[in-house]
Amino acid sequence: MKRSFRIGFFFGLTTGIITTLGLMVGLHSSTTGTNAKLFIVGGILAIALADSLSEAIGINVSQKVENIANKKEVWEATAYTLISKFIFSSIFIIPILLFRLKTAIPINIMIGYYLIFVTSIAIARERDETPWKVVAEHLALFTIVIMLTHYVGYWIHLTFR
Repeated sequence: MKRSFRIGFFFGLTTGIITTLGLMVGLHSSTTGTNAKLFIVGGILAIALADSLSEAIGINVSQKVENIANKKEVWEATAYTLISKFIFSSIFIIPILLFRLKTAIPINIMIGYYLIFVTSIAIARERDETPWKVVAEHLALFTIVIMLTHYVGYWIHLTFR
């Protein structure tokens, strides 16, 4: 697998999942008792567009600073980051449009866990590491993000209602 593809794809996938679900869970917790679908879909679209561009620019700058990749590889990594982040952020809209929020949020969290799990196994195999350690580390970090954003959202709900 091409280095620029690996960098962009795995970075975009991971940040797309974690950022989008963190935003989604936080917004849902802060808007308890309202029709939050509009806010959550709007937040996901904002993340899919603005954060995808931001992360792609970040990868571009990071790759240039490392001075390892040539210009073509830098721009490939930039494009792969933009595309994968946009796609993996946007897929979480589908359950929200198909189900009630109290069902869609857990479905999206399960999708996120599954994608992080599969990605972690692929990363562990590529690095010749013990898969369960990599999986445990990544799922633990993912869980922390979900819990923190839930409680921050709930705190906002209690403070500003």
